[in-house]
Amino acid sequence: MKIALFGATGMVGSRIAAEAVRRGHDVVAVSRSGASPVAGPGVTAVAADAGSVEAVATAVAGADVVASALAPVRDGSDPRASFAALYDAFLDGVRQGGVRRVVIVGGAGSLLVEPGTALVDTPGFPVAYKAEAQAHADRLAALRGVTDLDWTYVSPAAQIAPGERTGVFRVGGDALLTDAEGNSAISAEDYAVAFVDEIERGAHPGTRISVAY
Repeated sequence: MKIALFGATGMVGSRIAAEAVRRGHDVVAVSRSGASPVAGPGVTAVAADAGSVEAVATAVAGADVVASALAPVRDGSDPRASFAALYDAFLDGVRQGGVRRVVIVGGAGSLLVEPGTALVDTPGFPVAYKAEAQAHADRLAALRGVTDLDWTYVSPAAQIAPGERTGVFRVGGDALLTDAEGNSAISAEDYAVAFVDEIERGAHPGTRISVAY
């Protein structure tokens, strides 16, 4: 399978690239720098602006699926408007490039801790990450109105960080997954396993899934 992966050099994107190559897929790794996230064969590194419709269309041409690990800016400004504009251009580029399937790295803030209450709206949610979480939540809301692409939005657990690849985790839906102690966590490596599983299987088109231990 040929996968065009945007945000390929980030913490999550680089692990998705490594997992996809491990399984024998061909990855077009797209980033602003054009650096390769994985050494060796299986990866073609491309420098492109995800906010350029034309650049995206060129990068995704011939791909079976487009994967996005794009993230809001972290410069202290409110990222919601800029992230919305970025994704609008990105998805238009995917359309123009002739690809229908898109699998997206999402946020955890929009996951529900109880009916009607999202994690981002709970008192203990870190203020420093609130605007970023809201930017991700806005994108999920917008995606739910998209009918001309087979999209899947993959939310991680509340805590995601580099760690071990175990291949053992749970896949849920809109509710925040927690363990018996109330913790919600996933390693970036296991998140990548679940993400590439979805790329391969296409089991959840037009919806959000979540991944946690």
